[in-house]
Amino acid sequence: MANPTKLTSKRLLAVLVCALLSFCFISTALAQSSTLVNAQTSTTQPQVGSTLTVTVKISNVQNLFSIDSTLQWNSSVLTLTSTVLNLGDSQSNGVLHGNNLNIDANNLKPGDIYVQETKVAGSYELVTTSVGATTSSFSGSGTIATLTFNVVSSGSAGLSLSTDLSDKAVSGSTANLIDHQDIAASVTAVAAGSSSSPSSSPSVPELPAIMVIAILLSFALAASIFAITRINTRKIESAKI
Repeated sequence: MANPTKLTSKRLLAVLVCALLSFCFISTALAQSSTLVNAQTSTTQPQVGSTLTVTVKISNVQNLFSIDSTLQWNSSVLTLTSTVLNLGDSQSNGVLHGNNLNIDANNLKPGDIYVQETKVAGSYELVTTSVGATTSSFSGSGTIATLTFNVVSSGSAGLSLSTDLSDKAVSGSTANLIDHQDIAASVTAVAAGSSSSPSSSPSVPELPAIMVIAILLSFALAASIFAITRINTRKIESAKI
């Protein structure tokens, strides 16, 4: 005759395994679908007198039609020298659909991509949107822009990124903001001749709340199964007595 305790333990173990696999699947799927806007740097320790590039990238976005992104920095450490936009269908790994960049808000045509750049000491803002009711929204990943800086003094670069993403509005309604996470690398400029890292360390976002919940639930389920098994074992032992 089969041992009831062993059968119960096997069943509970099977439930635990299935639960853990379900949690992992859900957490992975949500993590992969999370939209990120990331300011990636060419190095985390640039030397004074060198250049630093910051590439603003977006990943895993759906139905994107407009971007309003602001990058800020310590102007006593970094000086912005140039910006290169990577917008439109003609760009490799570009973002947004359209054929022509247009800075004239009063003379826009369907298929244009409206662009407004604002550059002041310590701040750069890019406002851009696709134009036209028949223009498709953008889904996927790509590079928004690349900024180049001169490193003029040592110290913290103080990089920070703030972005609003909007979807394509349905006829007769307004656009909605797209949930996402902004990430900017931590950069410290060092004196010329000091050792510096050859490349930036990728920023790692915090664990999504769903993953934390899944881990806690897994521990709670494991504890419950252990307690139930102990109780069943005691009942069987008491019955034998």
